[in-house]
Amino acid sequence: MSEVVTGDAVVLGLRPARLPSRALALLIDLVVVWTAYLLISIGLVFASASLDEAAMTAVSIASFLLVLVGGPVAVETLSHGRSLGKLACGLRVVRDDGGPIRFRHALVRGLIGVVEILMTFGVIACIASLVSARGRRIGDVFAGTLVVRERVPVGRTAPVPPPPPWLVGRFAQLDLSAVPDALWLGIRQYLTRMGQLDPEAGRALAERLADELAARTGTPPPPGVPAAAFLAAVVHERQARDARRVVPAGAGVGAGGVAGGGGASVLAGSIVSVGAVGAGGSAGVAVGGAGASAARSAAEVGEGLPRGSGTGFVPPA
Repeated sequence: MSEVVTGDAVVLGLRPARLPSRALALLIDLVVVWTAYLLISIGLVFASASLDEAAMTAVSIASFLLVLVGGPVAVETLSHGRSLGKLACGLRVVRDDGGPIRFRHALVRGLIGVVEILMTFGVIACIASLVSARGRRIGDVFAGTLVVRERVPVGRTAPVPPPPPWLVGRFAQLDLSAVPDALWLGIRQYLTRMGQLDPEAGRALAERLADELAARTGTPPPPGVPAAAFLAAVVHERQARDARRVVPAGAGVGAGGVAGGGGASVLAGSIVSVGAVGAGGSAGVAVGGAGASAARSAAEVGEGLPRGSGTGFVPPA
Protein backbone atom coordinates (compact mmCIF):
# COMPACT_ATOMS: atom_id res chain seq x y z
CA MET A 1 0.00 0.00 0.00
CA SER A 2 1.24 3.50 -0.84
CA GLU A 3 0.81 6.25 1.73
CA VAL A 4 -0.02 9.80 0.67
CA VAL A 5 -0.01 12.73 3.10
CA THR A 6 -2.55 15.42 2.21
CA GLY A 7 -2.36 19.10 3.09
CA ASP A 8 -4.39 18.38 6.22
CA ALA A 9 -1.77 15.91 7.50
CA VAL A 10 -4.02 12.93 6.82
CA VAL A 11 -2.39 9.72 5.66
CA LEU A 12 -4.44 8.10 2.90
CA GLY A 13 -3.85 4.50 1.90
CA LEU A 14 -3.70 4.05 -1.87
CA ARG A 15 -3.26 0.64 -3.44
CA PRO A 16 -1.16 1.10 -6.60
CA ALA A 17 -2.25 -1.09 -9.47
CA ARG A 18 0.14 -3.86 -10.40
CA LEU A 19 1.59 -4.32 -13.86
CA PRO A 20 -0.59 -7.31 -14.92
CA SER A 21 -3.86 -5.49 -14.19
CA ARG A 22 -2.58 -2.30 -15.81
CA ALA A 23 -1.41 -4.24 -18.87
CA LEU A 24 -4.81 -5.90 -19.22
CA ALA A 25 -6.60 -2.54 -18.90
CA LEU A 26 -4.25 -1.02 -21.48
CA LEU A 27 -4.83 -3.93 -23.86
CA ILE A 28 -8.61 -3.43 -23.64
CA ASP A 29 -8.22 0.30 -24.24
CA LEU A 30 -5.92 -0.24 -27.22
CA VAL A 31 -8.30 -2.73 -28.81
CA VAL A 32 -11.18 -0.27 -28.47
CA VAL A 33 -9.19 2.75 -29.66
CA TRP A 34 -7.56 1.01 -32.62
CA THR A 35 -10.88 -0.49 -33.69
CA ALA A 36 -12.47 2.95 -33.65
CA TYR A 37 -9.48 4.41 -35.50
CA LEU A 38 -9.61 1.78 -38.26
CA LEU A 39 -13.35 2.21 -38.75
CA ILE A 40 -13.02 5.99 -38.91
CA SER A 41 -10.06 5.73 -41.28
CA ILE A 42 -11.99 3.47 -43.66
CA GLY A 43 -14.86 5.93 -43.61
CA LEU A 44 -12.53 8.85 -44.31
CA VAL A 45 -10.93 7.02 -47.26
CA PHE A 46 -14.29 6.77 -49.00
CA ALA A 47 -15.37 10.27 -47.95
CA SER A 48 -12.16 11.98 -49.08
CA ALA A 49 -11.46 10.01 -52.26
CA SER A 50 -11.61 13.17 -54.36
CA LEU A 51 -8.99 15.04 -52.30
CA ASP A 52 -5.38 15.42 -53.33
CA GLU A 53 -2.48 13.67 -51.58
CA ALA A 54 -1.62 16.59 -49.28
CA ALA A 55 -5.21 16.86 -48.07
CA MET A 56 -5.38 13.12 -47.51
CA THR A 57 -2.22 13.29 -45.40
CA ALA A 58 -3.64 16.14 -43.32
CA VAL A 59 -6.87 14.23 -42.75
CA SER A 60 -4.94 11.11 -41.71
CA ILE A 61 -2.83 13.02 -39.19
CA ALA A 62 -5.88 14.78 -37.80
CA SER A 63 -7.78 11.53 -37.38
CA PHE A 64 -4.75 9.93 -35.67
CA LEU A 65 -4.44 12.76 -33.15
CA LEU A 66 -8.18 13.05 -32.50
CA VAL A 67 -8.88 9.33 -32.07
CA LEU A 68 -5.68 7.88 -30.61
CA VAL A 69 -4.72 10.88 -28.48
CA GLY A 70 -7.76 13.10 -28.04
CA GLY A 71 -10.14 10.19 -27.44
CA PRO A 72 -8.34 8.69 -24.42
CA VAL A 73 -7.69 12.17 -22.99
CA ALA A 74 -11.37 13.09 -23.25
CA VAL A 75 -12.50 9.78 -21.74
CA GLU A 76 -10.12 10.02 -18.76
CA THR A 77 -11.11 13.65 -18.16
CA LEU A 78 -14.86 13.09 -18.28
CA SER A 79 -14.73 9.84 -16.27
CA HIS A 80 -12.24 11.22 -13.71
CA GLY A 81 -9.58 8.67 -14.54
CA ARG A 82 -11.55 5.60 -15.59
CA SER A 83 -11.22 4.44 -19.16
CA LEU A 84 -13.12 1.41 -20.43
CA GLY A 85 -10.19 -0.91 -19.69
CA LYS A 86 -9.60 0.54 -16.22
CA LEU A 87 -13.31 0.31 -15.45
CA ALA A 88 -13.29 -3.37 -16.42
CA CYS A 89 -10.21 -4.07 -14.27
CA GLY A 90 -11.30 -1.96 -11.30
CA LEU A 91 -8.59 0.69 -11.71
CA ARG A 92 -8.59 4.47 -11.66
CA VAL A 93 -6.08 7.24 -12.36
CA VAL A 94 -5.79 9.69 -9.44
CA ARG A 95 -3.50 12.56 -8.51
CA ASP A 96 -0.54 11.96 -6.22
CA ASP A 97 -2.59 13.34 -3.33
CA GLY A 98 -5.45 10.92 -4.04
CA GLY A 99 -7.77 13.46 -5.68
CA PRO A 100 -9.48 13.12 -9.08
CA ILE A 101 -7.49 14.05 -12.17
CA ARG A 102 -8.32 16.97 -14.42
CA PHE A 103 -7.83 17.78 -18.10
CA ARG A 104 -4.16 18.80 -17.75
CA HIS A 105 -3.29 15.50 -16.06
CA ALA A 106 -5.02 13.46 -18.75
CA LEU A 107 -3.45 15.58 -21.49
CA VAL A 108 0.11 15.03 -20.21
CA ARG A 109 -0.50 11.30 -19.83
CA GLY A 110 -1.98 11.12 -23.33
CA LEU A 111 0.79 13.05 -25.07
CA ILE A 112 3.60 11.10 -23.42
CA GLY A 113 1.65 7.89 -24.00
CA VAL A 114 2.04 8.39 -27.76
CA VAL A 115 5.76 7.71 -27.37
CA GLU A 116 5.90 5.22 -24.50
CA ILE A 117 2.83 3.20 -25.53
CA LEU A 118 1.80 3.69 -29.16
CA MET A 119 5.22 4.07 -30.80
CA THR A 120 7.00 1.45 -28.69
CA PHE A 121 4.06 -0.95 -28.24
CA GLY A 122 4.09 -0.32 -24.49
CA VAL A 123 7.67 -1.52 -23.91
CA ILE A 124 8.84 1.76 -22.35
CA ALA A 125 5.71 1.96 -20.19
CA CYS A 126 6.24 -1.59 -18.90
CA ILE A 127 9.90 -0.97 -18.08
CA ALA A 128 9.08 2.30 -16.29
CA SER A 129 6.31 0.62 -14.27
CA LEU A 130 8.65 -2.19 -13.21
CA VAL A 131 11.36 0.26 -12.15
CA SER A 132 9.00 2.59 -10.28
CA ALA A 133 8.25 1.69 -6.65
CA ARG A 134 4.64 2.79 -7.16
CA GLY A 135 4.24 1.26 -10.62
CA ARG A 136 4.10 4.58 -12.45
CA ARG A 137 4.95 5.02 -16.11
CA ILE A 138 6.70 8.12 -17.46
CA GLY A 139 3.40 9.82 -18.23
CA ASP A 140 2.30 9.38 -14.62
CA VAL A 141 5.57 10.88 -13.33
CA PHE A 142 5.26 14.03 -15.46
CA ALA A 143 1.51 14.37 -14.87
CA GLY A 144 1.75 13.77 -11.12
CA THR A 145 -0.69 10.87 -11.23
CA LEU A 146 -0.96 7.30 -10.01
CA VAL A 147 -3.04 4.32 -11.16
CA VAL A 148 -4.68 2.71 -8.14
CA ARG A 149 -6.98 -0.20 -7.43
CA GLU A 150 -10.50 1.08 -7.03
CA ARG A 151 -12.03 -2.22 -5.92
CA VAL A 152 -10.84 -3.19 -2.46
CA PRO A 153 -12.06 -6.39 -0.76
CA VAL A 154 -14.75 -5.60 1.81
CA GLY A 155 -12.95 -7.47 4.55
CA ARG A 156 -9.97 -5.10 4.34
CA THR A 157 -11.93 -1.87 4.77
CA ALA A 158 -12.20 -0.42 8.24
CA PRO A 159 -15.80 0.04 9.46
CA VAL A 160 -17.09 3.52 10.16
CA PRO A 161 -17.54 3.96 13.92
CA PRO A 162 -21.18 4.30 15.02
CA PRO A 163 -22.34 7.71 16.22
CA PRO A 164 -23.09 8.41 19.88
CA PRO A 165 -26.58 7.21 20.86
CA TRP A 166 -27.68 10.73 21.78
CA LEU A 167 -27.31 11.76 18.11
CA VAL A 168 -29.04 8.76 16.52
CA GLY A 169 -32.05 9.94 14.51
CA ARG A 170 -31.36 13.62 15.13
CA PHE A 171 -30.72 14.34 11.45
CA ALA A 172 -33.66 12.39 10.00
CA GLN A 173 -34.91 15.48 8.14
CA LEU A 174 -31.53 16.50 6.74
CA ASP A 175 -31.35 16.98 2.96
CA LEU A 176 -28.35 14.97 1.72
CA SER A 177 -29.05 15.21 -2.00
CA ALA A 178 -26.42 17.91 -2.63
CA VAL A 179 -23.54 16.08 -0.90
CA PRO A 180 -21.11 14.75 -3.56
CA ASP A 181 -19.55 11.30 -3.42
CA ALA A 182 -16.07 12.80 -3.05
CA LEU A 183 -17.11 14.46 0.21
CA TRP A 184 -18.66 11.23 1.53
CA LEU A 185 -15.40 9.44 0.74
CA GLY A 186 -13.36 12.08 2.55
CA ILE A 187 -15.60 11.88 5.62
CA ARG A 188 -15.41 8.09 5.67
CA GLN A 189 -11.63 8.13 5.38
CA TYR A 190 -11.42 10.55 8.29
CA LEU A 191 -13.81 8.57 10.52
CA THR A 192 -12.01 5.28 9.95
CA ARG A 193 -8.59 6.83 10.66
CA MET A 194 -9.34 9.52 13.22
CA GLY A 195 -7.75 7.47 16.01
CA GLN A 196 -4.45 7.44 14.10
CA LEU A 197 -4.26 11.19 13.54
CA ASP A 198 -2.55 13.87 15.55
CA PRO A 199 -5.29 15.34 17.81
CA GLU A 200 -4.88 18.91 16.54
CA ALA A 201 -4.68 17.91 12.89
CA GLY A 202 -7.63 15.55 13.29
CA ARG A 203 -9.74 18.23 14.97
CA ALA A 204 -8.93 20.75 12.24
CA LEU A 205 -9.79 18.27 9.49
CA ALA A 206 -13.05 17.29 11.19
CA GLU A 207 -14.07 20.93 11.46
CA ARG A 208 -13.25 21.55 7.80
CA LEU A 209 -15.26 18.52 6.68
CA ALA A 210 -18.14 19.51 8.97
CA ASP A 211 -18.16 23.04 7.51
CA GLU A 212 -18.20 21.68 3.98
CA LEU A 213 -20.98 19.22 4.87
CA ALA A 214 -22.97 22.01 6.54
CA ALA A 215 -22.57 24.15 3.40
CA ARG A 216 -23.97 21.30 1.27
CA THR A 217 -26.89 20.46 3.58
CA GLY A 218 -27.67 23.92 4.94
CA THR A 219 -27.60 22.60 8.52
CA PRO A 220 -24.63 23.38 10.82
CA PRO A 221 -23.60 21.06 13.67
CA PRO A 222 -25.75 21.51 16.80
CA PRO A 223 -24.16 23.71 19.49
CA GLY A 224 -21.80 21.76 21.72
CA VAL A 225 -21.60 18.74 19.38
CA PRO A 226 -18.03 17.89 18.27
CA ALA A 227 -17.42 17.98 14.53
CA ALA A 228 -16.39 14.30 14.48
CA ALA A 229 -19.63 13.24 16.20
CA PHE A 230 -21.64 15.36 13.76
CA LEU A 231 -19.93 13.68 10.80
CA ALA A 232 -20.53 10.19 12.23
CA ALA A 233 -24.20 10.95 12.85
CA VAL A 234 -24.77 12.24 9.32
CA VAL A 235 -23.02 9.21 7.78
CA HIS A 236 -25.18 7.03 10.05
CA GLU A 237 -28.29 8.78 8.73
CA ARG A 238 -27.24 8.24 5.12
CA GLN A 239 -26.63 4.55 5.76
CA ALA A 240 -30.02 4.28 7.46
CA ARG A 241 -31.73 5.73 4.40
CA ASP A 242 -29.84 3.39 2.08
CA ALA A 243 -30.86 0.43 4.27
CA ARG A 244 -34.52 1.44 4.23
CA ARG A 245 -34.50 1.30 0.45
CA VAL A 246 -33.36 -2.34 0.63
CA VAL A 247 -34.91 -3.67 3.85
CA PRO A 248 -38.67 -3.04 4.32
CA ALA A 249 -39.65 -1.21 7.48
CA GLY A 250 -40.55 -3.54 10.35
CA ALA A 251 -38.84 -6.55 8.76
CA GLY A 252 -36.38 -6.95 11.65
CA VAL A 253 -36.07 -10.13 13.68
CA GLY A 254 -36.22 -9.79 17.46
CA ALA A 255 -33.31 -10.83 19.64
CA GLY A 256 -35.39 -13.71 21.03
CA GLY A 257 -36.95 -14.65 17.69
CA VAL A 258 -39.80 -12.13 18.02
CA ALA A 259 -40.41 -9.81 15.12
CA GLY A 260 -39.82 -6.23 16.19
CA GLY A 261 -41.46 -3.03 15.17
CA GLY A 262 -38.11 -1.75 13.98
CA GLY A 263 -34.57 -2.97 13.94
CA ALA A 264 -30.94 -2.15 14.17
CA SER A 265 -30.20 -2.63 10.50
CA VAL A 266 -26.65 -3.23 9.39
CA LEU A 267 -25.11 -2.12 6.11
CA ALA A 268 -21.50 -2.95 5.17
CA GLY A 269 -20.65 -3.78 8.74
CA SER A 270 -21.89 -0.47 10.21
CA ILE A 271 -25.02 0.18 12.28
CA VAL A 272 -27.51 2.17 10.28
CA SER A 273 -30.60 2.47 12.49
CA VAL A 274 -31.81 1.53 15.93
CA GLY A 275 -35.51 0.76 16.07
CA ALA A 276 -38.25 0.41 18.63
CA VAL A 277 -38.77 -2.38 21.12
CA GLY A 278 -40.30 -5.52 19.67
CA ALA A 279 -43.61 -7.09 20.63
CA GLY A 280 -41.94 -9.47 23.06
CA GLY A 281 -39.97 -6.71 24.80
CA SER A 282 -36.76 -7.34 22.83
CA ALA A 283 -35.08 -4.78 20.67
CA GLY A 284 -35.69 -5.84 17.04
CA VAL A 285 -32.51 -6.45 15.12
CA ALA A 286 -32.37 -6.92 11.36
CA VAL A 287 -29.37 -9.11 10.72
CA GLY A 288 -26.95 -7.73 8.09
CA GLY A 289 -23.21 -8.34 7.78
CA ALA A 290 -22.26 -7.76 11.45
CA GLY A 291 -25.10 -8.88 13.71
CA ALA A 292 -23.03 -9.09 16.88
CA SER A 293 -21.95 -5.47 16.60
CA ALA A 294 -25.53 -4.37 15.99
CA ALA A 295 -26.77 -6.30 19.00
CA ARG A 296 -24.20 -4.69 21.29
CA SER A 297 -25.11 -1.19 20.10
CA ALA A 298 -28.83 -1.85 20.38
CA ALA A 299 -28.32 -3.12 23.91
CA GLU A 300 -26.33 0.00 24.74
CA VAL A 301 -29.26 2.19 23.75
CA GLY A 302 -31.98 -0.02 25.23
CA GLU A 303 -30.39 -0.83 28.55
CA GLY A 304 -29.05 2.63 29.39
CA LEU A 305 -25.30 1.98 29.29
CA PRO A 306 -23.06 5.06 29.62
CA ARG A 307 -23.59 7.34 26.69
CA GLY A 308 -20.74 7.29 24.23
CA SER A 309 -19.54 3.86 25.40
CA GLY A 310 -17.72 2.11 22.56
CA THR A 311 -18.26 4.97 20.11
CA GLY A 312 -15.29 7.15 20.89
CA PHE A 313 -17.53 10.23 21.28
CA VAL A 314 -18.41 12.05 24.47
CA PRO A 315 -21.79 13.78 24.88
CA PRO A 316 -21.77 17.57 25.29
CA ALA A 317 -21.91 18.93 28.81
